Amino acid sequence: MTATAYISAILKETAMRKLFVPVLATVLAVSMASAQSPRAATPNGDSAAVVAVAATFHARLAAADSTGVMALLAPDAMILEAGGLETRHEYQEHHLPGDIAYAAAVPSVRTVRHVNVRGDMAWVASTSVTTGTYKGRAINSSGAELMVLTRQGTDWLVSSVHWSSRARRTN
Repeated sequence: MTATAYISAILKETAMRKLFVPVLATVLAVSMASAQSPRAATPNGDSAAVVAVAATFHARLAAADSTGVMALLAPDAMILEAGGLETRHEYQEHHLPGDIAYAAAVPSVRTVRHVNVRGDMAWVASTSVTTGTYKGRAINSSGAELMVLTRQGTDWLVSSVHWSSRARRTN
C-alpha cells in the first residue's frame, strides 16, 4: 500500500478528508522528491532558521504586530484553525485580530517537537500549553501546531499553519 493510499484509508471515515488528503499528498510528494535531490541534506543552520521564523511569528502575534505577522506569511499561505481554512487575505481580515488579542492576553509555552527541512520546504511540529484568562474566561489548554515553511530567495516564509487545541486534562 502506498503512503498516500494508507493516509487516505485512515482519513476515509472523517469529514475533513477532502481537505487533508490533498495537503498530505502534496507534503508526501514534495518530501519524496526532495529526498531524491542532493539538496535534501541541509545543514543544521536551516533548521535553526526555520525554528526562528516560527518563534518570531508567535512573538509578533503576542506583541500585536499584525504587519510583522503578515510579513512572515507567504503570498499563497493557508491557515487552518477553528475547523476552517483561510487564505492569507482571509486570515488577515478575519482571524488575525482575534489571534493577536488572544496571544497578547494569554501566555503560551511552546515546545518544538520536530523539525524537518527538505530543500526549500520545511515543517515544524510543536505543542503548547496555554493558561490564563481571556474575556473573563479561564483558559487551560493543550495545543498542537504544524507550520509549513518555504524558502523564497534567502528567506523562510510560513506557507501554512494548522492549529488545534483542547482543554487540558486534569488528573
